[in-house]
This record gives sequence, structure tokens and C-alpha cells, in this order.
Amino acid sequence: MKNDKMKNQYRVNEQIRVREVRVVSDGGSEVIPTRKALDMARQQGVDLVEISPNAQPPVCRLIDYSKFLYQQKKHQKEMKQKQVKVEIKEIRFGPQTDEHDYQFKLKHAQEFLNEGNKVRAYVFFRGRSILFKEQGEVLLLRFANDLEEYGKVEQMPKLEGKKMFLYMAPKKTGVVKKSQQKMDRERREAEAKAASEVEAETRAEQNGLLANAKGGEALKKILVEE
Repeated sequence: MKNDKMKNQYRVNEQIRVREVRVVSDGGSEVIPTRKALDMARQQGVDLVEISPNAQPPVCRLIDYSKFLYQQKKHQKEMKQKQVKVEIKEIRFGPQTDEHDYQFKLKHAQEFLNEGNKVRAYVFFRGRSILFKEQGEVLLLRFANDLEEYGKVEQMPKLEGKKMFLYMAPKKTGVVKKSQQKMDRERREAEAKAASEVEAETRAEQNGLLANAKGGEALKKILVEE
């Protein structure tokens, strides 16, 4: 059923009834009469497939239609696999969480955000511990501040029943930008290092020639004069 739906998305061969089409290939593209394009398809033993009907003129490819549908299906599958499935990961605190436990959960939250997941952190108030709700709010605000480099706050601490929630989303743009800057910096450093090594080798070679020609004392004198 799905394949039939995909087949109906494209016009093929005699279904293409415009006067001329743009035929694209690895070698480029050209606008030719549709009749000539059909003749070329028959000569090559393939089909004339309209891949962009809204273009002026419509864009077509000379390709086996079954192979074309397979490529489209494979491409759609790859795109689906690349789509990041965002999950919500929970981090639970008590109103009086100790520092060791806090740092342990902070590390996990950093990993969750780096993986592209959202984080829902909450403080659970058991019994009379609801009296410490201000302390829980301070804890969540500190948590959000410590994760500022990795994520952005979607919802500030909010009390719902016996739980106070904080929602954070991954800060993808910032991470990508930072990585790109780091890559550019490393590339410049590598280029500078390579240039420096070449210059050092050139100087060493020149110094060696001078040493052989004039001796160590003469070379020392030249260097002093420089």
C-alpha cells in the first residue's frame, strides 16, 4: 500500500505531457523536447521520471523506475533514522540532598542534555518536609544555573502537589557553535604548526649549508650580525 502511494507521486514516461523538460544527470542538465527525452529513455532501456513537476520546465531523470523508487525509499529511511527522538529524563531530589548526591545527579543531567534529551528535575516533599519548599526551589535554581552551558530552562521551578518541577531542554545551538569554533581554532593551530615546522626545517638546512661552507665560527658571526 505504501509503495503504491509512492508510485503515484511521480509521473513516468507517457504520463509526462508537457512540451519540454529539463533532464538532469551526473554530467549536468539540459532542456529538451519531451519526445526527445522519451526517445533517449527507450534507447538506454530506462524510464523518464518526473522528479520536480513544479519547476519550469519540469525536471526529469533517465533512470529505471524501480531503482528510483528503491533509492527514494532508502533515502526516507535514512532521514527517519537521523531524526533525534527526544526523551524526557527525570532527576529526583530531596529537599535536603547532600553535595555528593547533587554532583552525581548533575553529571547525569549533563549527559542527558548532551545526548539531546530533555530533563525534568523535581524535588519531592514527603510529609512535613513541604515546609522546606523554599530550600527545594533554591536547589532547583542552582541546578539550572550549573547546567547553563548544556541546556536552557523551559519552565522555572513550580510546585505541583508534593513535587516542585523544573524543565530543561538541550542547548544544541550553543554546543554546535562551540564545537565549530573549536574545530576552526584547531585547524588554524595545525596550519600554523605545519608552517612553523617547514620554516624550521628550511632554516636548519640553510644553517647546515652555511656551516659546511664557512665553519662554525663563521656561522656564529653571521648569526650575531643578523
